[in-house]
Amino acid sequence: MKKILNQKVMGIIALALVCVFAGTVIGASEPAANAEEKVVLTSPFTEAIAKVRDSVVGVNNYQIVNNNYGGYGGYDYFPWNYFGFGNGYGNGYGNGYGRNQPESSEEIKYGSGSGVVIAKDYVLTNYHVVEAAHSLKISIGDDEENLFDATVAASDENKDVAVLHVPGLPLEPVEIGDSDELVIGDWVVNIGNPIGFTGTATAGIVSGLNREIASDNSAVDKYGRSSKVVNSMIQTDAAINSGNSGGGMFNTAGQLVGIPTLKYTGSRYSSNATVESIGMCIPINEAKDVIEEALSGKGEEQQPSADSETPDASRNDLKGKPRMGVSVSTSDGQGGAYPKGVYVIEVEKDSPADKGGIKEGDIIVEVNGTVVSSVSEEVEIVSQLKEGDEVAVKVFRPEKVTDAASGRISTDGEYIDLTVTLAMLDAVNQ
Repeated sequence: MKKILNQKVMGIIALALVCVFAGTVIGASEPAANAEEKVVLTSPFTEAIAKVRDSVVGVNNYQIVNNNYGGYGGYDYFPWNYFGFGNGYGNGYGNGYGRNQPESSEEIKYGSGSGVVIAKDYVLTNYHVVEAAHSLKISIGDDEENLFDATVAASDENKDVAVLHVPGLPLEPVEIGDSDELVIGDWVVNIGNPIGFTGTATAGIVSGLNREIASDNSAVDKYGRSSKVVNSMIQTDAAINSGNSGGGMFNTAGQLVGIPTLKYTGSRYSSNATVESIGMCIPINEAKDVIEEALSGKGEEQQPSADSETPDASRNDLKGKPRMGVSVSTSDGQGGAYPKGVYVIEVEKDSPADKGGIKEGDIIVEVNGTVVSSVSEEVEIVSQLKEGDEVAVKVFRPEKVTDAASGRISTDGEYIDLTVTLAMLDAVNQ
């Protein structure tokens, strides 16, 4: 009897403890239930994405193609596929070589990427998204019927940046941020149209800054010298896929801080390598000069004027005229290894050229602001001047000159601005 009583007492005590614990939990939850504001768990990206998502558009590149172009039956044949530019074109660079060609010449959508509205009627994107386009059209969301015509207002191929003018585009511009303020570990969001999924947002962090990425293309300057293009980029693990190119990288305040441009794949390094979550974005500060050019109207395309023929000046025409005091020949640039211009074989001692800082092995590329690509062009300019005139001369100076007379100079070098004061000299040299 006593044992049964004890069991009942213990049961009552246990029930009381449960009620106490339950009462404690219920009591603790009552303030939240009665509070005017509910606690809502959200990500740090929700507000930023809602703020800017509608301002990210599709950029569609239309080109004229025909059945003689040389399609490869839908295979991504070309070897540059290893460098996965995410632009949705069917291969690394987005030029549509991998697609089947139509049977007759016609304009087709060759590829599509993304863009961001950065001002009223203006969209920022990648140059490679709009490259070689016969026409450009902007799409909003999933609406493929109502397209807006676009033209390139300003671009920089080396930076891989383009700004498009899109009259009547009914979208609000995003706020442009400062990419110099980014630090490794900052949260970022990429928004674009990967493989046709419009307005897709991916999140991650800034994984690295100032990554020097060399393009597979060479840039040729206005003097004809080619060089490898190296851009400083933001590395992120926020996913970038085919179609993201030209879209936006945003910080958690919804400010545009970068342009998603490319992703790495394993085949660049070895057939067995696996590369994940390494994407590159152009810092927005690198695009600001192109944006300013477009918005100021300075980037409007103009028809190039035809070059007039330059008279072939004879060296004997220099008698009795002021000159610089150099022996020269024409530099053809050797296929871009050097700039085209006037190659300096010899510099007379104490001549205007010598006093002005011109050296043997230099290549004169500009005279008084005019680009010169031959001796005759340089002579024509100088022959119009008089003794005592100051001449602004830009030269390419190689890092190493082994033998100027035989043209043995290094391909590495820099452009230097000099000033030469013309004088009367007895010799017939320039």
